[in-house]
Amino acid sequence: MSISEHSLQFLKQLLDTPGPSGYERDPATVWRNEAASFADDVERDLVGSSYATLRKPGAPVVLIAGHIDEIGIVVTHIDENGFLWFDKIGGWDDIVFVGQRIKIITELGYVIGVIGRKASHLLKPEDRTKPPAITDLWIDIGAEDAADAKSRVQVGDAGVIDSHFVQVTNDIVCSRSLDNRVGAWVALEALRILSEKRPDVGVVAVATAQEEISFAGAYVAGDRVRPTVSIALDVTHCSDYPGASKAMNGDVKLGGGPVLHRGSSQNPVVYKELVEASKRLGLDLPVTSQARATFTDADALIRSGGGPASAVVSIPNRYMHSPNELVSLTDLKNCADLIAEFIGSITSESDFRP
Repeated sequence: MSISEHSLQFLKQLLDTPGPSGYERDPATVWRNEAASFADDVERDLVGSSYATLRKPGAPVVLIAGHIDEIGIVVTHIDENGFLWFDKIGGWDDIVFVGQRIKIITELGYVIGVIGRKASHLLKPEDRTKPPAITDLWIDIGAEDAADAKSRVQVGDAGVIDSHFVQVTNDIVCSRSLDNRVGAWVALEALRILSEKRPDVGVVAVATAQEEISFAGAYVAGDRVRPTVSIALDVTHCSDYPGASKAMNGDVKLGGGPVLHRGSSQNPVVYKELVEASKRLGLDLPVTSQARATFTDADALIRSGGGPASAVVSIPNRYMHSPNELVSLTDLKNCADLIAEFIGSITSESDFRP
């Protein structure tokens, strides 16, 4: 079964709404508004994370987390000529910024600017072969001077590269913020499925804040919910494009997921039950491994609350941390189905101790 038109439009709205780490308010509002149509409770916390709950009093609780923040920029200085200087929110490759449009989130609405740099004609020969540094770039909003710029933008305003959702094929979509707004989408879609089946456990879907900079949202969510089982949903690197390494990243194909993970910091019983759930759904899923940390919200969740049985399930993603990431809608649907199938098999008697 493919993604419904309603869920596809929800995904598009979620991806197109700017919300870098620490500034997740707008996409979080979109997420909560959708959750309110079927969840028993919808809440938010002081960090910026959002919660949608299916209640089951007295039963164990499963937490599904997908972080809703994205990488972006923040304005650090407005000079006398009205140009904006900025810093990175999250892990950027500086070369990506050159020539991009920026959408800045302000109290008065969005302001569009462009990343400025000397034209190639004006660069010294030795500078043409060097990757640009962020200190050599600025944002031009067409301001006449500092006063004009400050009437529209303030120091501390955040922004994102102004790229939008595009459906490349019937199955492949392109957007910024796929890392990891799709995880927050999958968490809520799994909860939507479970809301019709009402499992034997309580379930909390969380759109976590600040994963790209601190895992703060996951730490707070784990302490707040204190789940028995927690699953972090994130994206993972594809290895099906030129120059990618299967030896480093596993055999991960766009449209071949979701991806299951094994590793030192992940619960082996949860992994085994996810494998069994995938078999029941007729899915033959790729598996990758991490020797140490997962570098996802799972690293925070396993250290919070009472120490839940934690795991990671990932969506294959090409061109991560760029304005044009690619994922498969089939992978998204299969991931939501897998999570719902796994949670639907849990009872109060389930034992996840290794």
